[in-house]
Amino acid sequence: MIRSMTGFGRCESTSELMNISIEVKSVNHRYFEFNARVPRIYSFLEEKLKNLFQSKLSRGKIEVFLTINTDMATKSAVEVNYQLAESYINALRSIAEKYNIIDDISTSSIMRISDIFNIVSEPIDEEAIWNEVRPVAEKAVENLIAMKESEGAKLFDDISSRVESILKMVEFIEQRSEITVKLYRERLEQKIRELIGDVQVDEQRLLTETAIFADKIAVSEETVRIRSHLNQFAQLLKSDGAVGRKLDFIVQELNREANTIGSKTQDVEIAHVVVEIKSEIEKIREQVQNIE
Repeated sequence: MIRSMTGFGRCESTSELMNISIEVKSVNHRYFEFNARVPRIYSFLEEKLKNLFQSKLSRGKIEVFLTINTDMATKSAVEVNYQLAESYINALRSIAEKYNIIDDISTSSIMRISDIFNIVSEPIDEEAIWNEVRPVAEKAVENLIAMKESEGAKLFDDISSRVESILKMVEFIEQRSEITVKLYRERLEQKIRELIGDVQVDEQRLLTETAIFADKIAVSEETVRIRSHLNQFAQLLKSDGAVGRKLDFIVQELNREANTIGSKTQDVEIAHVVVEIKSEIEKIREQVQNIE
């Protein structure tokens, strides 16, 4: 089943260790592009999340928003460099004594000297946190895929109806092309009779001219290729996996064949139908841009 490249998925989880919320959005993109917004302390999760999502999705711009509330956060402690503090205090007192300044050294003034204090954090248990986050992320991407497949089903119905419409118009062109040759022969014969009157028409010459015209406007090769492309297109629509790029290529080929028919035809009705075919192909192309 084809998937749309646009979608949204979300999952939340509450355990004894933490509360986790993950939201994921996907929009059109030619390739796979991933961006995760995670709390800075959990930046190690970005690569893990990217690998997880890339294993499930082939194309699209993916944005992930992760929120974690937990008691497993890093425990921090403050270390004091007493030797440095003593040096600062002695220096301040020396300055006060030398310049006859009131010695007002206090704890608050010492705290402004950042070099004296050092915040030491205990390493967090990355594996334990990932074990909590992973199933939530998997469920979020599962929900995303469900929405993408739902949208894909709508795309399938719309595109399939347009494919059928093009096939009917191709059939009309094939039938009309035969009629066009007959009409040309009749017009040619009538013009000849107007010129030569009751004189016997050279049947062989008439056949030759008709054959030349028929060959000039022949579009059977193009219609056969269009049918082949549409058949392949329909098969891809029913297949699993990422087929968006393949479909896009076929659309380009369909458009090329339609242009060739348009340049060959000398029949107004066929020309009008070609315009309609190209219009349908363009609508399909727009839809294909949203297929993964």
